[in-house]
Amino acid sequence: MSIRATVVGVGHYLPERIVENAEFAETLDTSDEWIRSRSGIERRHFAAEGETTSDLAHHAAQAALKDAGLEANDIDAIVLATSTADLTFPSAATMVQAKLGMTRGFAFDVQAVCAGFIFALSNADALILSGQAKRVLVIGAETFSRIMDWQDRGTCVLFGDGAGALVLEAQEGSGTNADRGILATDLNSDGRHKDILYVDGGVSTHSTGHLRMQGKEVFRHAVEKLAKTAHTAMDKIGLTSDQVDWIVPHQANIRIIAGTAKKMGLPMDNVVVTVQDHGNTSAASIPLALSVGKQRGQIKPGDVIVSEAIGGGLAWGAVVLRW
Repeated sequence: MSIRATVVGVGHYLPERIVENAEFAETLDTSDEWIRSRSGIERRHFAAEGETTSDLAHHAAQAALKDAGLEANDIDAIVLATSTADLTFPSAATMVQAKLGMTRGFAFDVQAVCAGFIFALSNADALILSGQAKRVLVIGAETFSRIMDWQDRGTCVLFGDGAGALVLEAQEGSGTNADRGILATDLNSDGRHKDILYVDGGVSTHSTGHLRMQGKEVFRHAVEKLAKTAHTAMDKIGLTSDQVDWIVPHQANIRIIAGTAKKMGLPMDNVVVTVQDHGNTSAASIPLALSVGKQRGQIKPGDVIVSEAIGGGLAWGAVVLRW
């Protein structure tokens, strides 16, 4: 027998304020049609004034715990993926720990930008496989609206705020790809590509900064790297594309999503797509999509899911799991 980190609960949270594409056309040289045709995005949610990343994460965590039928103190660890933590320190994860009333275990943040949730899931999987934790709450949460340059029409229309969460639990498996839970992971980064996607400020540069992106360059790297990392993870566990029920990708751009699915040999009918309603929520996008996919009745127990993401760093990776 072998241990698998198995999903036992999922949940998400979106801020109340919905921003339609038309709202940007009032202040920028853009239009609903321009934004939709280039990204597939129709609307996104923005956090309210005073509403922080840890607030969004807390709501998503509560939803995931409720779905799992668990209390906060049933959890051994929180791994929170974000690039927009409330404060320089402490971690947003410890703030969520306090808000949940969790008085045991440990909590920490992971920062891999849009690939953050894949990196967090992989870390949580390792904690469970090593015996350091039996149950891990894995969260992706972002308030990217706080780092937008509202004059840059190429970036500010693409991003939104939100949070999603999974509860992973150690369960016994056979060690084969028939097991439920995380079956394989693949992580990558290449720091030479920093300049195509970054924020031009931070603590040691004494500025907050705004997101900067070379969209064409990001697109060029994305499709190839995403398809490759997905296949690498699938090869590790001996699965082929025809055995995959759902791709649940990072929701950045419908053209990247479609291009990656095509390279993986899967039709869009097998892809969970939420980018039209949420925009790019960075580390929150995959857990948001998993939660919405379950709500819609798309994702069912036993389904094989491949999730992949790429973000600033560049950092990219994939996770294969059976729901």
